[in-house]
Order: sequence, then structure tokens, then C-alpha cells
Amino acid sequence: MKLIIIIGDAAVGKMTIGQELTKITNLRLFHNHMTIESVIDVFGYYDGKTITRLREVFFEEFSKSNNEGMIFTYMWAFDEPSDAAYIEHVSEIFRRVNAEIYYVELNATLEERLTRNVSENRLMNKASKRDIEASNNRLKTDSSRYRCVSNEGEIKYDNYLRIENTNLEAETVAQMIKTHFSL
Repeated sequence: MKLIIIIGDAAVGKMTIGQELTKITNLRLFHNHMTIESVIDVFGYYDGKTITRLREVFFEEFSKSNNEGMIFTYMWAFDEPSDAAYIEHVSEIFRRVNAEIYYVELNATLEERLTRNVSENRLMNKASKRDIEASNNRLKTDSSRYRCVSNEGEIKYDNYLRIENTNLEAETVAQMIKTHFSL
């Protein structure tokens, strides 16, 4: 069993790269918005507690499955201790089954992220992003409110890879991840 956690700021390319990585590995993608969008559809609003509980079920059951592994995407705010605790918690679920765990941090400029924020793939998979003005405003606000780029040496995990992907295609980044971790 393998777990790849792809972290990075909003619209940095986590889901798209995860999609490309599934094409060249036997890993399954569980991107952050799979639960977010479902909860918004049913509840009519974002409910963090429900989203977290649903993810927990996916992680617990998937870790016990015969699948080769999971790719999980998450926007980690490094200035929020609860986010670090959450990543550790998710990692621990997979450590219990002796999974190999890999951490990939993606970084891209704000200008590039604003461009990606309106991509066809993103809007198709994330209904909550379809109000472009609100989504762009949220992206800018979150970027000024939270620090979603790690400081040098801040991530202490083994099997960590940081990629500046402003000028890289998703397929290229996915191949870099596959090669680096021998997936």
C-alpha cells in the first residue's frame, strides 16, 4: 500500500497532477474536493465536520483494501497547527497498514494559479469554483491569510519532494513524481 499526499496552495495543480499520476501508476486519486463538493451539494453549504468524517471513512476503508495505493490532495496551511496535525493523522492511518508514504509539495506563482483557477478541468470537477469572481477572490484572500508554501526544511518527512511547477505541464510533474519515488 502506498499513500501520496500532494499538498500546495489553491489552484497549484494538485488534482490535475493527481489525475495524471493515476494514468501512469496503479494509484487511485482521492482529491480534496471529492468530499467538499458532495457535502455542498447535499447540505447547500460547506460543513467541515461532515467533510472530515467522510474522508475518515474513505481513508480507513481504503487502507484496508487490496488497492495499490491512494493519492490524496490537500491545501496545507503551514501556519495552522491543526493542518499539520491532520496530515499526521492521515499518515498514521496508512502507517498502521505499513504503507509507504510520500509527500509532494507543489508551488506556483499567484498569476499562474489564477490562470489555472478557471481551467476547464478544474471547473468541471469543482462546482464550488464556477463562480469565477468569488473563486478568484477566495484564492487571493486565502493566499494572503494563510501560508501554503513551506519554509525551507520545515517538512521533516522522509520521502518528500518539492516541485516548482509554474512552467511545467501536469504530465511532466506526474512523471517527475513517479520517477523520484520509483512508483
